[in-house]
Parts: sequence; C-alpha cells; structure tokens
Amino acid sequence: MEGYDNAQYGRSFADVYDRWYRDVSDVEATVNRVAVLAARRGGGRVLELGIGTGRLALPLAARGLHVTGVDASPEMLDLLRDKPGADQLDLVLGDMAELAVKGPFAVAFVAFNTFFNLTTSDAQQSCLRRVHDVLAPGGWFVLEAFVPPADGDDASGVSARTVEVDLVVLTAARRDAALQTISGQHIEITEQGVRLRPWMVRYAAPAELDAMAAAAGLRLVERHADWHGAPFHDASDNHVSVYRRPPN
Repeated sequence: MEGYDNAQYGRSFADVYDRWYRDVSDVEATVNRVAVLAARRGGGRVLELGIGTGRLALPLAARGLHVTGVDASPEMLDLLRDKPGADQLDLVLGDMAELAVKGPFAVAFVAFNTFFNLTTSDAQQSCLRRVHDVLAPGGWFVLEAFVPPADGDDASGVSARTVEVDLVVLTAARRDAALQTISGQHIEITEQGVRLRPWMVRYAAPAELDAMAAAAGLRLVERHADWHGAPFHDASDNHVSVYRRPPN
C-alpha cells in the first residue's frame, strides 16, 4: 500500500480503538500470563511492544509491575496519557523495529497481531534482534498472532463489519501472497460522509517466526492456541508463542 507507514495504524484507529477492539482478547488471561512469566524471573521490568491505549499495560501496572510501552502512534499515546494510572507507565514514542529503550527487561510481549504491523520481513527481524538485546538473560518474549491462511485461501474481498441505522462499516482487503501482506480499508459511512481507515499487515507463519526468532537468539519454549494455554494444533487460528533469551 503506497504511502503507508508504521504510524498510520494509530492515525486510522486511535479514536475508535477502545470501542472497536475492547473485546479482542481476554485481558485478564493475558495479564495473568505476563505476570506469571515476570514472577519466574523474580519480578523485573516488563516491555510491551505496541502499547496502544493501554488495554493491557494499565492492568499490569495495577498489579505492581513496572511497565514500559513503545508505540509508533502519538495519537494512541495521547489517549493513554489521559487515562487513570497512566502516570505509572514509562511511555516511548517510537518504531518497535528500532526499539529505542534500555533494558534489561524480564518479559517483553506483543499482543493481538501487532507484530504484523511491521510490514516487511527486515523490520520484523530487526525488532526481534532488538528484543533479544533488551531482554535480561533468561528473559521471556511472548508473541500473539493469527495463523496465516493457507496459500490457496484468498483473504481478499469486501465484507460488512458493522451495519446500524446511522452507520455502516465495510472492510475491503487485498492479499499479496508473494509479499505475505494484506492491505485493507475499513470504510466508515455515516450521514456526515465517508472516512477511510487504512491498515496493512505482513503476516508470517509460526515456523517462519520461529526461524526469525532463532536467528535473533531467541528460542521457542512453548506455544498455545490462546492466553489460557489451550493446546495449539494444525487447525488453530491463533497462537501465543513464548520465546526465551538463553540464561547464559
């Protein structure tokens, strides 16, 4: 998608993110899992990649964890700063491919397909290398993402996301299997007019993620289908993968 950059997601969705995506995953289960991993390291700092409006970071901080969050969107971070408890967070405006933060962190995590917002393989590999560098030896990296469609499946098309009396939201998407990208628009139609909310992801299968992580020095230690620990299998649509920086 020509002209798209990593900050575009926030420009597209900051004003509706909390309303549209508040139920995308089980917040309690996610927070529990991250907190357990931090406890295994005897506590320590937690890093969230793509902190957004604080859906996960705020409840983590409420548990007493020291959370640093990185996001490329000033709009998202502005909304987060206005929320109760945000003063307990360390917020960094920046590209998670570069990850300009100082470690060490006991746990780093990226939830809800956010890793795929890095729209090239090079950017994804750069991010994983930086995660390795800022993790403490023995630290954990948790990545949640969808399992990409099979090569024969077509993710292109138009669908209705929302149909109400005064609002219609259509989703148009186009998949490029060669580049492993999906480019899309949420097309919001109201009596006041039309607003386009563009988005783009570069997806990767679990095996490719494992290979990129291994090249960055991170070893896969477990994979589940969700944050509750459901078994991952060939028909799973999503995965929560836990990688570790070796202790030595």
